[in-house]
Amino acid sequence: MSLPLLSPREANARIAEGAILIDIRDSDEYAREHIPAARLVPLETLPGGLNAQAGETVIFHCQSGARTSGNADRLAQAAAPARAFVVEGGIQGWKQAGLPTVEDRSQPLPLMRQVQIAAGLLILCGVVLGYGVSSGFFLLSGFVGAGLLFAGVTGFCSMARLLKVMPWNRRTS
Repeated sequence: MSLPLLSPREANARIAEGAILIDIRDSDEYAREHIPAARLVPLETLPGGLNAQAGETVIFHCQSGARTSGNADRLAQAAAPARAFVVEGGIQGWKQAGLPTVEDRSQPLPLMRQVQIAAGLLILCGVVLGYGVSSGFFLLSGFVGAGLLFAGVTGFCSMARLLKVMPWNRRTS
């Protein structure tokens, strides 16, 4: 099943008419930047929590549209009995259309971006040091790769857990 797409401008017009805008991204993504009228309801908390009524319009969005497209059945179930739509292109499409967002650059980068940066840096260091200093440093790259593989298979990312408790990830209001 797929939900009907609304262009960002169409979505904005419907929001002005009373539609409910739901941001399904994670709380760290929302804290860093969100659409002013959006209500945060992370994907993992759905289908509960919306309590939409028949005759209402619920519009979902994520970062780029991929999460909303991939979870259309779940979103439709969460919005029922209301009419459900998806913002085409997510918040990225919203910004490309010149519509406003609320940004707080004092908030840390989203956790998964931090994981990608840390993993990439560790792998790069392992390769450079492996060629330049000692072949034993290649083990660092292998260890990080194995950790990413384990995270992909199990859904448990120890690097994300470690980064989450770092001082820079403490939320400011």
